Amino acid sequence: MEQAALAQLLTELIATWENEVVEFKQASNDYKTDTIGEYFSALSNEANLRGAERAWLVFGVSDKTRAVVGTNYRLERERLDGLKGQMAQGAEPSIAFRDIHVLNDPAGRVVLFEIPAAPRGIPIAWKGHYYARAGESLVSLGLDKLDEIRQQTLAQDWTAQVVAGATLADLDAEALRKARESFAQKYANRISLDEVMGWPLTTFLDRARVTQDGQITRTALLLLGKAESAYRLSPHPAQLTWSLEGPERAYEHFGPPFLLSTTRLYQRIRNIQLRILPQDELVPVEVPKYDQRIVLEALHNCIVHQDYSRNGRVVVIERPDKLIFENEGGFFEGIPDDYIQNTRPPRRYRNPFLAQAMAKLNMIDTMGYGIHDMYSGQARRYFPMPDYDLGEVGAVKMTIYGGVVDLAYSRLLIQKTDLPLIDVLALDRVQKKLAIPDEAVTRLKRAGLIEGRKPNYYVSATVAAATASKAAYIRTRGQDDEFYAKLLTDYLEKFGQADRTEITKLLQDKLSDALTDQQKYNKVSNLLGKLRRRGTIENVGSDASPRWQLAAKN
Repeated sequence: MEQAALAQLLTELIATWENEVVEFKQASNDYKTDTIGEYFSALSNEANLRGAERAWLVFGVSDKTRAVVGTNYRLERERLDGLKGQMAQGAEPSIAFRDIHVLNDPAGRVVLFEIPAAPRGIPIAWKGHYYARAGESLVSLGLDKLDEIRQQTLAQDWTAQVVAGATLADLDAEALRKARESFAQKYANRISLDEVMGWPLTTFLDRARVTQDGQITRTALLLLGKAESAYRLSPHPAQLTWSLEGPERAYEHFGPPFLLSTTRLYQRIRNIQLRILPQDELVPVEVPKYDQRIVLEALHNCIVHQDYSRNGRVVVIERPDKLIFENEGGFFEGIPDDYIQNTRPPRRYRNPFLAQAMAKLNMIDTMGYGIHDMYSGQARRYFPMPDYDLGEVGAVKMTIYGGVVDLAYSRLLIQKTDLPLIDVLALDRVQKKLAIPDEAVTRLKRAGLIEGRKPNYYVSATVAAATASKAAYIRTRGQDDEFYAKLLTDYLEKFGQADRTEITKLLQDKLSDALTDQQKYNKVSNLLGKLRRRGTIENVGSDASPRWQLAAKN
């Protein structure tokens, strides 16, 4: 370091004075090497614990007056540098000063020993003894601090490590294009796509948090790397596997870039339309077997939470009526129930660097909403709730259902779309023959949603009956004008036209019981008038006998 820079550094160190990572000694002529070694151990360990890159031992400053007094310690540069070897011999593991700086201050010679922080997970000892600091005092390294350092390797972020030898040439061009688009979509309210596309590649990658100062990380290779560059992650298999089980059997492996591979895996899943026939109705409700957003949310969760140090792969098993997602590593923060009701954001991630990058690329959120959204999405599709299996040590399995378990449950959700999620979760447990709390039993029985005696409850099959005509096509969703308008437009889309009698029959029993027959008639008339003025529907009959259909532009 230049003398001016050393002078500035010394001024700053004196201003903050002694603490756990800075020690001043006058050391006029000499100083015991063993004592220096003890301070070396203590300061190195404390720098590790405080997340500092280095600590300082300074000779030539009075620890009483806080003024430079000068030191004659090892005036010969060769002898001074010899202290590095002595530290390396006495320290366990072998480690030495990062550098020894000499400042020729007007008030005297100052020696600044730059001590590196102890490596992650490895405390530094001096001749078999571990040292630490208690304020300005030199003390033994306590068991609490010793354990804290040793446990650091357990929390090391595998995904943040820079990959030796990897370059921008290891990244996939299509994935990079998609990454820019996804980033722009995430921040559309602040940054335009054209601006993102115009950034230099290194600038974009750093801003998307997939690289570190332009260096390729494991996260960069996982999300954006070429398939042929996956060997750089060996022996950790960067792989997603789709396995079809049932009457037919098949499988396929997918490597990086995961930003694209997750969609490619989803396209292997057989996603047919399923029909659910509501009670007492002739027209079925059609829903896809799986919702793409739910499947990708589950798959992205597996990627971000995978314990890559276990050398496993993410597996998606497709069975005739369900998908099973498996990833290595136990549930890292809390339990699934903490997130289903959307009441707890995660405080920690197993792979924080990867999580940050996936959030920047719009693959996940980092507030714990994903699990809640998957459960809510299944409820909107009238399907059973996902199941988590944490029984296998060091692994997580999640099941997404692609079919009906209990028809009464699905029919009830079709009719009762305003049920709170907590009730849907309880009904789901009932249909799966699982126990539910007594307070949930009381609540569901009072609402007429379940029947039976403990423990043999079942979802009630006597839900509100439908009318025996075409007017029962769409079930109740709410009690505002937009709800009634949706009923009518869905009906017209399905059946083409309707006269006033058919429309009244469609809406009559959906309107509030608080209204008189005349008020219900007027409300339907007002609704028809509003939709006509809006250009949503048109009269293709006469004024005396109108027949309504969707307007041509619709």
